[in-house]
Amino acid sequence: MSEDPELEALRKKRAAELEAQAQAQAEAAAQKAEIDAQKAMILRQILTPQARDRLANIKIARPEFAESLENQLISLASRGNLRGQVTEEQLIEILKRLQSGKRESTIEFKRK
Repeated sequence: MSEDPELEALRKKRAAELEAQAQAQAEAAAQKAEIDAQKAMILRQILTPQARDRLANIKIARPEFAESLENQLISLASRGNLRGQVTEEQLIEILKRLQSGKRESTIEFKRK
């Protein structure tokens, strides 16, 4: 029973595609890990320990919102708009300003 040469060629091609895809995923994961490490280093420099703890709590509850907040803080720091480290109280004020832009959603129940 000899294998079909076309089938063998297709198998080799598919194996090469899978290997290239796995390598691309590994590179993307490594790049994301490097970016996350850089963000963590910058946040360590611009936030007090208490502010970092609060940001970690926010990240647990609302990851997308925390990501946005981190990016804004890093942007402010890179432009030089932050004087010194951001304290927990300052972070709370920033959060209040960000929340004030959002409208409250309410659910009303009408019973018959």
